[in-house]
Amino acid sequence: MLGTASFLLSLNGCGGGSSPGTVSVSNKIQHVVIIFQENRTPDNLFQGLCIAPYGSPGACSTSPSATQYNIQTANWLNNQSSGGVTQPGMIDLGTVGSSPDNYDLNHAHAAFLAMCDMNTSTNTCAMDGAAGVSVGCTSGAANCPPANPQFLYVNPADVQPYLQMAQTYAFGDQMFQTNQGPSFPAHQFIISGTSAPATGSSYLVADNPAGVPSASANTNCTAPSAEYVDEINSTDPPGSDTETPIFPCLDHQTLTDLLDTANLSWRYYAPSLGSLWTAPAAINHMCVPSPAPPNATACTGADFTATSPKVVLNQTQANAQILSDIASNQLQTVSWIIPDGDDSDHAKSNNGCGPSWVTSIVNAVGNSPYWSNTAIIITWDDWGGWYDHVGPQVINSYEYGFRVPIMVISPYMVKTGYISHVTHNFGSILKFVESTFNLPSLGYADATSDDLSDFFNFSQSPKAFQSITPPTDNATCQSDTDGPLDPDDD
Repeated sequence: MLGTASFLLSLNGCGGGSSPGTVSVSNKIQHVVIIFQENRTPDNLFQGLCIAPYGSPGACSTSPSATQYNIQTANWLNNQSSGGVTQPGMIDLGTVGSSPDNYDLNHAHAAFLAMCDMNTSTNTCAMDGAAGVSVGCTSGAANCPPANPQFLYVNPADVQPYLQMAQTYAFGDQMFQTNQGPSFPAHQFIISGTSAPATGSSYLVADNPAGVPSASANTNCTAPSAEYVDEINSTDPPGSDTETPIFPCLDHQTLTDLLDTANLSWRYYAPSLGSLWTAPAAINHMCVPSPAPPNATACTGADFTATSPKVVLNQTQANAQILSDIASNQLQTVSWIIPDGDDSDHAKSNNGCGPSWVTSIVNAVGNSPYWSNTAIIITWDDWGGWYDHVGPQVINSYEYGFRVPIMVISPYMVKTGYISHVTHNFGSILKFVESTFNLPSLGYADATSDDLSDFFNFSQSPKAFQSITPPTDNATCQSDTDGPLDPDDD
């Protein structure tokens, strides 16, 4: 369990990038690496844990023991099927292969409500409405969409590194996205525990930018004046969907502010300034847009413009600064790592390179001096519209959302192949960082969340790193010289 000693010590991380800060004496983690992938559920992405030769049927159950994964392998609920269920089929992770992932499923707040099929008397989700989630195909794609597009799982061969990480380190099957919506608000929750437009507001940004055709590639505080995001009043009852538009430039406190105050270093690696995945660019006091919104064309804040900026843009596998920072002893105390579209696992946008991307980062940390004091947290930003059988605890009109996978990799894993059945959400990651570095609470989702402590045992000697086997397309993925690809819409 995470502990706090009765006195505190100021110390440096082992890397040159870590500034002095107040750290609990009993705490052995000096660096936290948060890898944020896109748009998957445990039932969709991790069926391989239940299928030979990657796993076994006995490893999975919808009523799991401590050593089983809570993954449903058959009879997926479907309220539009005459029998009430649909049997899952298989699809490739990316847009190439025999069964290409060449369509995207709606994962807006309205899609959450459709898939949830909420009983408003009990505020519980039946989880049988995935067939009501709309589908958009790549232009010109053949045989698209396939039958029952929401009820497919990823070919285990395409995600073998993810399966190895889960089986070698730790996997959580009760991790929920905090929000009931898509990527723009989800990326706000991962750095701050909220998507509130301003501190103290009861409203939350609920959906992705809209209003102009290129909203996904030119959003945040530098968006054109016609662009907007819809917000929802969190005090409305569960199941509500009354949304009102605002400009997509927000201003609430984030974990980066707490780190700055404690003189602890951080870095946020992202695809582009205008991407809806680049959360700091949508925070006014971080971006410092110029000229004033809604006419801004640049972020002029020091986080973006310093000689060694904290927000690093235009990242791909071919030029990934996170890898050079690890190699040059410049890993920061906290790192957020956001992929470009090719490496993202995002339906219709990825080329199957997500496992290669994540493996390269995990192996870089594991084979460096940082391994002995680093926790790597890998999760996905939203459910992507894919089927999942576990319903969330719904507490208001926008929290909580559906399950997403989480993996934790550290030399202090409680045991090899640990399966966490403890309920977590994005606020748990914030709480872990706050607990690790003795930071105050932001007072948002972190305030009511656990701190991931069930994954760790700090009283044991650090375990040796076990390398992750790269996927077969690793060389091709690492040589991709295309510019950072942003998502098409969400």
